Amino acid sequence: MQIKTDYFKQTKTQYQASYNAIYKKILKYKRIAVFAHASPDYDALGTQMGLTTWLRDNFPEKEIMALGQNHVVFTPRLYPSLDVVSEEWLKKPFLAIVVDTGNADRVADQRFHYADFVIKIDHHPAVEQYGDLNLVNTSMCATSELIADFIVNCPRKANVLSKEAAVFLYTGIAGDSGRFQYSSTTPHTFMTAAMLMDTGIDLSRDVYLKMYGGTLNDLYVMSYILNHFSVTKNGVAYYVLSDEDLNKLNIPVERGKENVNLFAETDGINAWASITEDRPNKKWRVSLRSKEKSINGVAAHFHGGGHPQASGATLFSLDELPKLIEELDMLFAK
Repeated sequence: MQIKTDYFKQTKTQYQASYNAIYKKILKYKRIAVFAHASPDYDALGTQMGLTTWLRDNFPEKEIMALGQNHVVFTPRLYPSLDVVSEEWLKKPFLAIVVDTGNADRVADQRFHYADFVIKIDHHPAVEQYGDLNLVNTSMCATSELIADFIVNCPRKANVLSKEAAVFLYTGIAGDSGRFQYSSTTPHTFMTAAMLMDTGIDLSRDVYLKMYGGTLNDLYVMSYILNHFSVTKNGVAYYVLSDEDLNKLNIPVERGKENVNLFAETDGINAWASITEDRPNKKWRVSLRSKEKSINGVAAHFHGGGHPQASGATLFSLDELPKLIEELDMLFAK
């Protein structure tokens, strides 16, 4: 077959009108705020900070803010602390760009509603088109990949891509692709990664040591999980961390899902999940992963959704857990 050498041209043809419309809005507003979802992950913060940095680099005359939630571990080790603005700042005209967030209720800072105009940029299936302008491309493994594609196809007057912005976008891609292991990874993903690396990124020092470097306590957490997980007859592995477990392990609820991929490369395990109690909010947070089969349909039955091989869900009682595990297990029954 003929070798395809420019995967950026494919998206340019389909999405250039949306890219142009977004760019025109950026030019119009002197004040721009970038938002992401609550309990942010690599792609949320990587996209948010990558886009914010790119905007600041190319439009130094504008006020650019990143608003939302910091991460309990990766702020400020990997990402800078988010900005803090007054209510007065939000009363003046501004453009809101919300990234990596499928529905409006999940936006970390709900003050995005104050904006004169809202742009939604996302790679999740379109649960809710809450923006005045919506750019959703589910073929991208990460919203960071989509933002990088937008940057590549912007007019040349906005051609500055700093190493700092590139690092942020790379972390989003690496995080949401499972370091390029998930089936959502495409040739375009690798081309995007290569383009970002061309800014001078040192993958070890600038990216992976900051993303995946750990402490001695992290080893104790992994040890606990490896001694307290379960596996169903059809290869669904899962672990449960109660509020008492979290306190004993000295980790916050946001870190409960960090070790869900401990089971990703184990023969005989087809899907895996973490179930973490969020006692202040009276619920259990669920992270689901799969090697091949789609698990987002099961997630949708439990107040969640997401990608075919990477989804999230919510249980409001641990009594719901057996049903969740049963549905997952049945996916792999022969």
